[in-house]
Amino acid sequence: MGLQHVPDLDSLQLLIRVASCGSLGQAAVEHGISQPAVSARIKSMERLVGFPLVTRTARGSTLTADGSLLADWARDVLHAADVLEAGIGSLRSDRRGRLRVAASLTVAEHLLPLWLVRLSAIHPDTAVSLLVRGSADVLVAVLGGDADLGFVEGPTIGPDLDAQTVARDRLVVVVAPTHPWARLRRPLDPETLAATRLVQREPTSGTRMALEAALRDWAPLAAPVLELANTSALRAAVAAGAGPAVLSELAVADDVAAGRVVRVPVRDLDLTRELRAVWSRGQRPTGSARDLLAMATAPVPGRAARRPA
Repeated sequence: MGLQHVPDLDSLQLLIRVASCGSLGQAAVEHGISQPAVSARIKSMERLVGFPLVTRTARGSTLTADGSLLADWARDVLHAADVLEAGIGSLRSDRRGRLRVAASLTVAEHLLPLWLVRLSAIHPDTAVSLLVRGSADVLVAVLGGDADLGFVEGPTIGPDLDAQTVARDRLVVVVAPTHPWARLRRPLDPETLAATRLVQREPTSGTRMALEAALRDWAPLAAPVLELANTSALRAAVAAGAGPAVLSELAVADDVAAGRVVRVPVRDLDLTRELRAVWSRGQRPTGSARDLLAMATAPVPGRAARRPA
């Protein structure tokens, strides 16, 4: 991907400070650099993006209309960078983990980074180590004492763990635009879905276990046409025409919107599932684990996953 006109993150942060301060001098103080350095950075950004960003007057400095629009977009980019930073920090092996978290791929990819950002805002010194595995392996990690808190998407928890629903997700059937199912005029039958060889995750995946449970009344699932270890690989395989797949709507929303895959409705089949936090029975999370659980259950505006009723 070419990013020839995109300023670096620090420059975007500086632009937002100029917008909020209305003064290059005050923005320089808050950013910890000199006013001439701010002016130079703004001019460098203007050359990079190709249009004026700041209007300078005797009463201060304001962003141009284009500069204000860029600043609005920059806020989204900086928020995404915060999410990425929290995720990277949780995976670093050189950190001494005080909070050990295990999570299924869907939760780790689409929900957990935002929870970690919110956790770091109130506990900036809390180090988090993250183990990303299939739901069955997450349960094993929590039971074995290798994780203080787990997040799973599978239908079965077991008697030795306590659980709390943190969100509800829906599985959806997706195919390549060239697949015959993309042109169906009626919803697909559950029997047809069960009998079709799908592109699947590994057997310990919560997504696969949830699908098997949903189709149990119709027929056993056919053997996979292809078995892959992560959602990104599945999405790419479906888009390339390898076959249908059943994935979280969180994972395929962008692909559906872009037309890379087509969503296929299925009649008489409830593919809604609960995403749950799990911990050892009788040992309610405390400290940072308790706070992370609170972050997971708190409403997050704009998230696709539905909050528990």
